[in-house]
Amino acid sequence: MYIFRGIFITGSSLVGAAIRAPRIQSKNLISVIFCEAVAIYGVIMAIIMQTKIIDATDGAEPSFFAGYGLFATGLTVGLANLFCGLCVGVTGSSCALADAQNPALFVKILIVEIFGSALGLFGVIIGIIMAGKCTLA
Repeated sequence: MYIFRGIFITGSSLVGAAIRAPRIQSKNLISVIFCEAVAIYGVIMAIIMQTKIIDATDGAEPSFFAGYGLFATGLTVGLANLFCGLCVGVTGSSCALADAQNPALFVKILIVEIFGSALGLFGVIIGIIMAGKCTLA
């Protein structure tokens, strides 16, 4: 949800600041792309977690450790991407507004935005490690 809020915050600031400085439209679309990448992280983890789930046929007892482990994996990745989307959205908005005022600030604020988007990537890496320990059945 915050991923789309980040896109909204960045997009509205980008459109508003582009009235004063039309040159920032193409440069600052990178902030929207960062928010989209965070949404892809959740899809990747859903596919990885789905491969861990198997049918409990033949009277096999499902593993509670694996069930709670996959729940914790989804929660970890979801919360990491929630805060990452918020961070990237707010930073992208400030990047667009600062770039409209002073073009020299674009690269400096973009580096801060890259560090913010790394939060989501760290969440995915932790989720892959957690999901690797879980096997049902």
